Order: sequence, then structure tokens, then C-alpha cells
Amino acid sequence: MVLSRGDDFPIHQTPEPIAFAGTDRNFYDRYFFNGYAPDGSNFFALAFGVYPHLDLADAHFSFIRDGKQYALHASTHLNMERIALRAGPIAIEVIEPLQRLKVTIDECEGIEGEFTFDGRAFPIAEPRFTHRIGPRAFMDYSRMTQNGHYAGWIALDGARQEMIPGTLGTRDRSWGVRPIGARDPQPMPDNPIPQFFWQWMPLNVEGGSIFFHINADNDGAPWNTRAVWAADGAGEGALVEGEGKLACDLIEGSRWPASATLDLNVKGAPSSLRLSVRDRFQMKGIGYTHPSWGHGVYQGALKTEREEFDLAAVDPAQMENRHVQMICAVEGDAIGTGIFEQLILGPYEPLGLHGI
Repeated sequence: MVLSRGDDFPIHQTPEPIAFAGTDRNFYDRYFFNGYAPDGSNFFALAFGVYPHLDLADAHFSFIRDGKQYALHASTHLNMERIALRAGPIAIEVIEPLQRLKVTIDECEGIEGEFTFDGRAFPIAEPRFTHRIGPRAFMDYSRMTQNGHYAGWIALDGARQEMIPGTLGTRDRSWGVRPIGARDPQPMPDNPIPQFFWQWMPLNVEGGSIFFHINADNDGAPWNTRAVWAADGAGEGALVEGEGKLACDLIEGSRWPASATLDLNVKGAPSSLRLSVRDRFQMKGIGYTHPSWGHGVYQGALKTEREEFDLAAVDPAQMENRHVQMICAVEGDAIGTGIFEQLILGPYEPLGLHGI
């Protein structure tokens, strides 16, 4: 896959005019950001999605403060204008495609902020994600990912907090087909137990960025995986691809990761890393598996809502809480901070998980 500056805008489609994105009602185009201080504190994340066939856009901004996670959700009619990049109080500006973007959260229900993202190197292009359940395409999408630096501020109920110098994080852009909005009411014949295994690890270390991910079947066989090293300032031709192997333990009584080791066979990259969890972010804060603010769910012409919850009181057994990003310290052949995202649904034999 070849990336161009146009990939930083939500206009992926067919030869039709921009207003029409093929024929699949589940087509989407999304921005994602997360960030954290050098020690992993002050975590924040944002998701902004465009759904051309549903004629909707939604955005979610969420952050951690003193053991609580706060979220601002917004949904609006798209009105067939895919380039507006605003959903209520949340807006994105592409300043320099593939390098610099700006996010603005206008004050809404006590939450506001503004920050810019600057890439450390050229974005990586992950292998196309195509996965079927029986005859039905469950997902078929492409994604680019990039680590970088943040500058800006976030305010909660009037208390403004500037981002610490050296704040790091990751952003990505994905587009294609995923389940969005209302579920299909017609099940498939002989429908198997739902199964999905996902681990994603963008790491910020000295001198560069490490990217590793894996999707796997219930027996552990990967159907999509990649390991990449991006040295600081590397252009597209200097990104180095290789192989990675991830081993992790789960927190007892949950499907959340407790710790991990990542071994890499990638030229120029550190070969062995250990990850220890510092904090946990619930992905429902930015719409993923949220029971009422799921991506592409119709909320009316314009709706916003503030949400907050105590992270220590979250029930790991609830389906909406299984998708997490763990903020981790990175040690071993390199020192840094990064994210271990995990979502496991259904059985997964390598970790001894059975049933739903």
C-alpha cells in the first residue's frame, strides 16, 4: 500500500463523487489519537468517525484524572459533507498531511482542550485487515499509524492543565468496513461463537518507534500481524519491517493484560522488551463497545454527553469493559513508554480462554 497526503482526509471511496462511498453501509473513515506524559501519566485519547452511508459523524474525547476517566461524546448529522471534520464541540484540522494535525475541543459540559500532534517519522501502513465470519465480511479496512509528540492543554471544570513537555503518543487513520451503527438483525445460519483476538502495541522508545500488532484465530494462528521499526525522522523508504513475538499474562479474573514481553527480529530495532502496566484506559470512553455511544449509532441531529467513571470500580467481566489500552513502562533493550491495547472476545486457546 502506498500512502499519500490525501490519506489524511476522510475521503476514501470508489470512482463515485466524494459524497458516495461505495455500496457497503458499514463503510467508515476514522481518526484516532492517544497521548501521555513521559512517565505514562495524564493519558488522553480521541476518536473521530465519519460514516458516509449513515450520514453521521461522531467524536469522543476521554482522559484520566486522579483515578477517574472522563469522557465527552458527540454525534451529529454529516449532511453528506465528509471534509468538515467537526462533530459538535470536537474538531480536527490537518495542518500538514502525514505529519501535523490539530484537535480542538470547545467547552462542553465542563470539558475542553486544544492540542497539536507532530509525527516522529513517516506513518507506517499496516497490512490490509480482511476477515470473514462464514460468507460475511466482518471487516475489510486499511490503517496507517504514527507515533509523535503533543503540545497543548486539557481543562476539566475550569481547571486547565498544560501538557508536560515531552508528551508522547500515537495517532492512526483507518478506513474501510467494520461493524458500525445498529447491528444486522438477521443472524447467519450455524452462527459460531463470536471470536476476536486483538493485541496492538505502539511504543515510544529512545531513538524511534516500535509498532507491533496481531489478530489471531482462537487457536492462536495469526491472520494479520506486523512488526515495524521507525527511527526518528525516518521517511517512507527507511521504515524497517520484520517479525515480532508477544507473550503476555492476564490480570486474574479478567481479559486485561497484566504484563508482557515482546521479542523482535527487526533490523535496527531493540530485540527484547519488557512491559509493565502503569495505568488502564477503558476504550468505551471513546466509543469502542460502548452500550449507548457506539460508533455510528444514531443520536439525532446533534447530541453531546459527558460521562465519568471510577476506574477501580469497573467490572472486567462486562462486555463493554473488555477493550482496554494499558499504559506501560518499556524496559529491556530500550527504555520508554507505550500502549498495550487488547480486546479478546470468545475463546482463545493459548491463554486458556473458553466460551464467550
